[in-house]
This record gives sequence, C-alpha cells and structure tokens, in this order.
Amino acid sequence: MRYSGFRVFREGLRRNSGWQPLWRDPEPKPAYDIVIIGGGGHGLATAYYLASEHGLTNIAVLEKGYLGGGNVGRNTTIVRANYLLPGNSEFYSHSLKLWEGLEGALNFNVMHSQRGVLNLFHSDGQRDAAVRRGNAMINQGDDAILLDREGVREKVPFLDFDNHRFPVYGGLFHPRGGTARHDAVAWGFARGADMRGVDLIQNCEVTGIDIEGGLVRGVQTTRGAIRAGKVGIVVAGRSSQVAAMAGLRLPIESHVLQAFVTEGLKPCLDHVVTFGMGHFYISQSDKGGLVFGGDLDFYASYAARGNLPMAEHVMEAGMSLMPMIGQARVLRSWGGIMDMSPDGSPIIDRTPVEGLYLNCGWCYGGFKAVPGSGFAFAHLLAQDRPHETAARYRLDRFRTGSGLMDEEGTGSQHNLH
Repeated sequence: MRYSGFRVFREGLRRNSGWQPLWRDPEPKPAYDIVIIGGGGHGLATAYYLASEHGLTNIAVLEKGYLGGGNVGRNTTIVRANYLLPGNSEFYSHSLKLWEGLEGALNFNVMHSQRGVLNLFHSDGQRDAAVRRGNAMINQGDDAILLDREGVREKVPFLDFDNHRFPVYGGLFHPRGGTARHDAVAWGFARGADMRGVDLIQNCEVTGIDIEGGLVRGVQTTRGAIRAGKVGIVVAGRSSQVAAMAGLRLPIESHVLQAFVTEGLKPCLDHVVTFGMGHFYISQSDKGGLVFGGDLDFYASYAARGNLPMAEHVMEAGMSLMPMIGQARVLRSWGGIMDMSPDGSPIIDRTPVEGLYLNCGWCYGGFKAVPGSGFAFAHLLAQDRPHETAARYRLDRFRTGSGLMDEEGTGSQHNLH
C-alpha cells in the first residue's frame, strides 16, 4: 500500500475504510539469519537497510514492549550534522543526507523540517570554537553560517541579548538542520522493514544469549528460544544489561535525560536554538508546543523519569536565554535512558563473541543518527566489515586509548558528554 495525496482524498470519501495496519504482528519463527535485539529507531532502521540495501529478509526485530516505545519516542527530535571531529563529521553528514531522502525512500511522512539549528556563543573563546567548527562542517560538505549579534537578533529577537553573565555574542547557523517527528520515524522504518519481509515481534523480551564455543547461536526470550546466525544488540540505555547476558562488560553508563513540552502556542520560534552556556535547547513543534531540554540528571539510573532539581535547572537556563518562556505553561515531561560512552561518541562494532554485534553509546546524538546508524550497522551485519562512515566507532578504542573521539573536549567521564 503506497501513500499519496490521491489516496488520502479517496479514503476520505470512503470514510477511511481502506487503511491497513502499518505492519504485521507475526509469531516468532524458530530460527532467523539475523536477530536484532531492540525495536527502537536504530534497530528498525537496521532491519530496513538490511532488507533494502542488502536483500536480507530472514530477519527478526525483538522488542520487549511496543515498537518505538523507548528513546526514539522520548527525545527532543533534533536533526543536525554540525560535528567537528573526523569520524563523527563524516558519519553525521551521511546521516543527514539519508534524512533528506528518507520520506521518499519510505513513502512515509516523518515530518522532517529543515528549519535550521542555531548554536549561540557567549564569549570570544566560544566564537573562536564556533569558527573552527563551522569551517570543519564546510570542509565536510555541510553548511554553516557564522552570525554576529545582529544576525542572531534578526532570527530570534526575543532572546536576552544583554544577559549580564552570558550576553549573546553571535551564533553558528546550520540551515539544513532541523527536526523530525520521532514517532513517525519509528513507524516509517517499521513499515518499510515489514513490507520487505522482516518480522517485527513485539512483547518479546530477550532473557539470555546462547553462546557455544565462543560463537553466538541464538537468544532466549519470553516467547521461546530463537536460533540465529547473527545477533545485533541495539538497545540504547539497556546495552550494558543485554551485553552482560553474553558475558561482556561495556564502557557504558546509563543516565536519565529529561525533556519538556509546553502548551500549544502560536508560531513564535522558527528554528532550533541552543544556549551555549546553559546546555539548553529548544524548538517549537508543529502542534505549537515548545519542546526543550538540558543536561543529564548526572547520576546513573534506569528510571525513565527525571528529578525536580534538574527540571528546575533546565527552567532556569530557559529563562536566562529567553525570558518570554516564563509565560508558557509546561504540560508534561519525560525521561529517556541515555547510553553514555567515555568519549561521547558511539560504538558500532563486532564483539569478541563471534556473530554478536553491538550498536550503542549514542549519548546525546541518538535520534539524529537513526538513518546513519541503521545504514552502517546493517552494512556491518551483512558484510562483516564496518561501513566507511562508521570506521572509527570501534569498541577497542576504550581498551587501547587509540582513536578516542572526545567531541566536546570534556574528558573520559560519561556524564559530562
């Protein structure tokens, strides 16, 4: 079933009686060529690209809850490619290109809006860092525009430009950045994978990983044992727990990241804006709500909820940047479990267990990486060698110390990334 404007019009005349479910609800088979643990954005994208790019369809995606019920449905929806370091820069540039063609490829509206991302700076040192980052982005083939104070004022005149502690000096504008609808991304990839024969199995929690002689043989689940030639772990904040089933100890800490949304407002914020001194980021959804977030809660936790001190901190940062936000009422907040790596960059690699593969450590970059991550992980699973865009996302860099990518320059402390 393909979607089109004509189809929407026809179904409207037929009282929407012709729509079908987006994906099947199959029973798990006894064996698959590849089993993907985790039915979030990255896992679903991996399954889709395995089928569409490599022609592999004897695949199962196992999700302990419902598809898209994890971090892909618990984020602030920002899409960007404004990374600095080699390794990250190529990867996110490729991911953004996939975002730009995603709706056509999936035949599904993921509400990708390239409204631009504006990163503010508040000192001479931050300006110099923005210039360096902008040049790196341009050299990679992406777009970056350095704005002075008045250039920022033209785009977002309601900011507190004369804040005594953090006056706005200017900003680095990334026009091709923007947002997408998180739920729609999960649904689109799920539909695309299902159409190509992938089994998407919900309410199927993995309880063990079967290994014989150093070789993976399959998984144990709440719906029975499933044999598999290859197993991919793509479970975000639960990565350490699932990897432990295979006897692996990962360099990952799980932290909670809160996000907030206000009541619906008339259009007032055209771009994604980040506060360079307060770790605050904000955009306006298509429904009118201001969607914003800030720092991690700074302690390890698996609770998909936040705490009031960090909520207060985020609100203070928002008020420092744009006092007008104080007139909006916050409707709800939520928490996502972030898989934080020591250098702030992800891991896409084989594990010491033959046939077992790992995709984790996305820190703050998980949602924007969904297409690129799925594409690269599918390449690794299908061909047993890393895709060129993810060649530096090796697991052993934390053991050897070689090839670390400290994008933010904050050292090897998980909760500072």
